[in-house]
Amino acid sequence: MKLESLIGEPWADYGLIDSGHGRKLERYGRYRFIRPEPQAMWAPANAEWQADGEFVPGSDEDGGGRWTFNRPTPRDGWPLAWDDVRFTAQTTPFRHLGFFPDMAPVWGWMREQVAGTDAPECMNLFGYTGVGTLAMAGEKTAARMVHVDASKKSVEAARANARLSGLDSAPVRWIIDDAAKFVAREVRRGRRYDGILLDPPKYGRGPEGEVWRLEEDLAPLVANCRQLLDADSRFLFLTVYAVRMSALAIGELLRQLFADLPGTVEAGELGVREEARGLVLPTAIWARWHR
Repeated sequence: MKLESLIGEPWADYGLIDSGHGRKLERYGRYRFIRPEPQAMWAPANAEWQADGEFVPGSDEDGGGRWTFNRPTPRDGWPLAWDDVRFTAQTTPFRHLGFFPDMAPVWGWMREQVAGTDAPECMNLFGYTGVGTLAMAGEKTAARMVHVDASKKSVEAARANARLSGLDSAPVRWIIDDAAKFVAREVRRGRRYDGILLDPPKYGRGPEGEVWRLEEDLAPLVANCRQLLDADSRFLFLTVYAVRMSALAIGELLRQLFADLPGTVEAGELGVREEARGLVLPTAIWARWHR
């Protein structure tokens, strides 16, 4: 299987300014932040970085750490936009800023897959704060969306982003549930979708204490997602941030599960282009099936 790259380019409200020595400097609207980035093994373009805040990781490689600030930033967040989607960026305890900018090329790709489809119905699993959901629910695609996340706080943030985008009345079902359990119920109901986006974490817990472990639970979940798609469906897109997995491995998983459907299976790396030198910082691996 040939590996491909999906590269996120800078846009008005986001850019990877510089990277190196295990860190990255990014702009989120008018604010600049430094975050850890193990993939940035090279030297940065500039020795001195000026930032409004920096996330200092803890000693535990699986998490921990804190934000330090050089200048005041809005603790309740500030509005940003990608294309016609508006959302709130905010420094979180998990080092993220309320959305994943490297997913921008995926949002655009999903729109392309359902172009010309009348009122497509798609699902966003592990939907977080909903930027991907809203990218599909807006006027350019007008998809009927099912947004699933186990975190009530994340779903509330996604609904707030829908209001910010003027999409509070868009046909979106906001589901607070364990992703695997929800998909299994959808299979039993005989439901079908035109497209599915999966962006699972390495580890997580459902609203009733369900435990998600990527290495153990991913294959059964993707197998159930396959049951929600048919020969008229348009896509499934899977991203994985766990570095112990391979793009070739998840590509083969999809190749086997989708062997009975027409279409194409591809796999590769997700990355963001640095503004300073144009080099690409890898962020995740992905696999996809599409017609």
